[in-house]
Amino acid sequence: MQKHYQKACDSLAAQTLYVVATPIGNLADITLRALAVLAHVDIVCAEDTRVTGQLLSAYGIQAKLLSVREHNEQHMADKIIAALAEGKSVAQVSDAGTPAVCDPGAKLAARVREAGFKVVPVAGPSAVMAALSVAGVAEPNFYFNGFLPPKVGERQRLLAKWLEADYSVVMFETPHRIEAALADMAALFPERKIVLAREISKTFETFLSGSVADIQTALKEDSNQSRGEMVLILHPAQVEKHSDMPEAAQQVMKILAADLPTKQAADLAAKITGESKKALYDLALTWKA
Repeated sequence: MQKHYQKACDSLAAQTLYVVATPIGNLADITLRALAVLAHVDIVCAEDTRVTGQLLSAYGIQAKLLSVREHNEQHMADKIIAALAEGKSVAQVSDAGTPAVCDPGAKLAARVREAGFKVVPVAGPSAVMAALSVAGVAEPNFYFNGFLPPKVGERQRLLAKWLEADYSVVMFETPHRIEAALADMAALFPERKIVLAREISKTFETFLSGSVADIQTALKEDSNQSRGEMVLILHPAQVEKHSDMPEAAQQVMKILAADLPTKQAADLAAKITGESKKALYDLALTWKA
C-alpha cells in the first residue's frame, strides 16, 4: 500500500488542478491517490470547508482550504488561476462524491482549462454508479438526469418523456419531495420497476426495489425511508416485440412509413433491407392499429 501511495505522490505535478472525488458516506471509500493529492497540493478548494476539514482531519491531513461554492465559483476561479500561474497545485472537492456532478466545479474546471492549465480527474466514489451497480439493470445504456424539477408541472412533463424509454434513468430526489415524485410516477407508469437507493455507504443505507406502488408502500410503512440522500433508478420500459424482424429493418420501415403510403413504404423498405415486403407491410399495420 505504501508503495502505491508514494507512486501517487511522485506523480503530482505543479500548475495542475486536480478534481478529486471524495467519499459519499463511508470515509474508508477514499482512494490512496485522493489522499496523496489532498496531502500534497498547495490549495484545496472545498464546497464547505467545515465538511472537507472533517475529512482531512480523519486522515491527519493539514491543508490550506478555500471555499469555492456555486455563488462564488467564477470569482474564485481568478484566484485559482493566479495560484496555478505561480507554479502551485490545487485540488477541487465537493462535500461528497465527484465535483461538477450536481455540485460546484464545472465552471472552475472550464476556466482553468481555458487559461492553459491542466485539469486532472482523481476518480472515486459516485452515487450514480454505486446505485446502478446494485440496481439489476441489464441494459448498458442509461440517462443521468440529476435532480428532478421541484415544480409539479415541470416534473410531470419530464417524467412523461420516459414513458417508453428503452434505457434506465438515474435521478436524484430530496426527502421533502420524494412522495410527490413517486405519486407522479405512479400516475404515469404504476407497474414500472424502480429502485430507491438511500444513504449509500452510510450507516442507514437501504435499497428498495419493486413497482412504484411497492416503493410508496415501503415509505408509508417506515418514515425513515423518506430521509437522507436519495438516488432513484427507473428501469427501462418493457418494449413489446411485434416481430422477429431485425431492429434495423423496423427502423427503416418506420422512417419511410412516416412520409410515404404504407404500401409504397413497404416496397422501398424491402428493397433496402432485403426483408419480406408483406412482413414489412403487416408490421406497419400493427403500428397503425
